[in-house]
This record gives sequence, C-alpha cells and structure tokens, in this order.
Amino acid sequence: MSRAELTPIDTDLRLAVLTPLRETNAVHKAELTLGLLADLPFDCHAVIADPGDIPGRPEQPILVSHTSLKAKPLNTPEGRALLLHAIAHIELNAIDLALDVVWRFSGMPEDFYRDWVRIAQEEAKHFLLLQRHLVGMGFDYGPFPAHNSLWDMAERTKGDILARIGLVPRTMEARGLDASPGVKNKLISAGDLAAGRILDIILQDEIGHVAAGNRWYRYVCQERGLD
Repeated sequence: MSRAELTPIDTDLRLAVLTPLRETNAVHKAELTLGLLADLPFDCHAVIADPGDIPGRPEQPILVSHTSLKAKPLNTPEGRALLLHAIAHIELNAIDLALDVVWRFSGMPEDFYRDWVRIAQEEAKHFLLLQRHLVGMGFDYGPFPAHNSLWDMAERTKGDILARIGLVPRTMEARGLDASPGVKNKLISAGDLAAGRILDIILQDEIGHVAAGNRWYRYVCQERGLD
C-alpha cells in the first residue's frame, strides 16, 4: 500500500492498531496485524477515546470457565488438536493484549509503542502457524471451547501500565516460557514433529517479549521512583 492510499486512521500507528484489535474474524485479525505499517508516525501523548467493541471476538470458540476445560490423550488426533487449539487461543489473545497496550496507554516513549506493535505481529505469526497446522490436521481454530482468563487480566489492568506489564509479559508470558519445553516434548512424543517446530519458533519470540516486558517495567518503575 502506498502512502497516497492510506486512510486517515492508517496515518497514525496508535489509531491503526484499533482496526485489527476490533476485527472479529480470528484469521483476519492476525493478517491485519501483520499488515500494520510499523514505521507510521504517531503521537505518544495523545489520549485516544475507547471506541468500544474491544476486543473483536469470533463467534467461536465458546468461552467457558478454565476449570471446565478437559484435556484428551495426546496419542489421538483430537487430543493433540485440543492442545494446539488452546495454544492458538492464547496467541490470539496475545495479539489483542499487545495491540491494546499501543492505543490505551499514552505518554510512553516512541520505542515502547513500536516494541508492542512488533510483539503483536509476532503473536499474529504464531497464531497463523498454529491455525494452519490445525487445518492440516483436519481441524481449525474455533470448534473447541476456550477460556477468557487472558483478557480478564487485560480488563483488570487497563487503568495502569505498570500493572499491565507486570502481569502480562512478566508473569503470564514468563509462565508460558517455563511450560513450553514440556508441551513441546509431549507433542513430539506423540509424533507431531511439525508442532514441535512451531513451539520452538514461539519460544524464541516469547523470550524477547518477556525481555521487552522487563525493560519497560523497569522504565516505568524508574519514572515513578519505585524500587
């Protein structure tokens, strides 16, 4: 897309992220995120009004309590699909979480916003890798139930950037790093080598996401005079 073809909302990066964030089709959300022009200018200090409908969600999966989700043996195609579907759901939520930071929180340095656009694009890549693998197995993203715990965390931390960074990249994503090798080994043991390779890609990117969370957490602590 040339600069001349950009619409007004697409000439400001912090406004542009609202388009994929509000998109209800999961694959389109990921594709729109990958299509964001990360070098667009923007105003770090602009306070953007909440447009509503955040985040855009597909009709499926049905969201239920995490305690009601049941695993199945990984030696069955459905068992592996359930696990990969759960990971894909996490990655889709991670797109929304990263995009939400960009428009919601004002007054941070320019590199902060560009970091989170990059992170959102990496989460979009992860989601599409998993979704396409599910399709190759004869499944897709959506048919299995999922939980809403990740976005619940976004709601609880929407008033404070320090809480958001502390609890999402530095806690939830860090836990994902701890769990990833074990999940990968289970999938490989069940014969799904392609899924193991996808998890390797995700793991390497997520290390960078946690590092970015640490960097900006320390920045906000320093700005507020906190230890």
